[in-house]
Amino acid sequence: MAEKATPLMQHATASWLVDNTALSFEQIADFCGIHILEVNAMADDLASSKYTGRDPVQAHELTHEEIEKAEKDPDYRMVIQKGPDQVRRTKGPRYTPVSKRQDKPDGIAWLLRNHPEISDAQVGKLIGTTRTTINAIREREHWNIANIAPKDPVTLGLCSQRELDAVVAKAAKKAGIEPEIADDTKLGGDKRALIAELQEERAQAARDAEAALSGEAEEDKAPVEHTAETLFKDR
Repeated sequence: MAEKATPLMQHATASWLVDNTALSFEQIADFCGIHILEVNAMADDLASSKYTGRDPVQAHELTHEEIEKAEKDPDYRMVIQKGPDQVRRTKGPRYTPVSKRQDKPDGIAWLLRNHPEISDAQVGKLIGTTRTTINAIREREHWNIANIAPKDPVTLGLCSQRELDAVVAKAAKKAGIEPEIADDTKLGGDKRALIAELQEERAQAARDAEAALSGEAEEDKAPVEHTAETLFKDR
């Protein structure tokens, strides 16, 4: 069952309906999608928050005819004319908060330097910028080029690591670039060498400890030289 559409600003709309119509509290509560006690509190000026009324007619959510129809019939429930449209971005660059927009050139410079295989279109979609800006940074013609320092866009909060990895993988596949594994192999070799070195150190430490114990045992077994004093001491 589809969820019933309600006004964009439920409480503000309810406040306006209380002040400007003869609708019952039940009708207002049902239309606005709030509890009847909240409507009652607004009418008695007891609501914890004061709301500035919002005219649903001006908002194209109700018509005067619908309100009049409901005023004449307390059992009638008003139907919203137009539910609030949810804003969804389907095209164009990604939205970036104002506080982070100044970091975009740094992120673009980082991508151009570290991942030249990524197309301008992919950079624009990932960072939320234009080809003009990308090209200006590439050609060092950007108005603020002297202050642009390449920085990882993930660190800057311009995109997620998953998004960046997906774009890099897609661009590399299209360009026929094999994933770089040399560094990983080198790290693996270094790791194995380090483990072998640590194992050898432990083995050597065990041998040294065993030798030390053997030396102490030999000392305990060494013959004791007896003198006249030691021979007759306990007698």
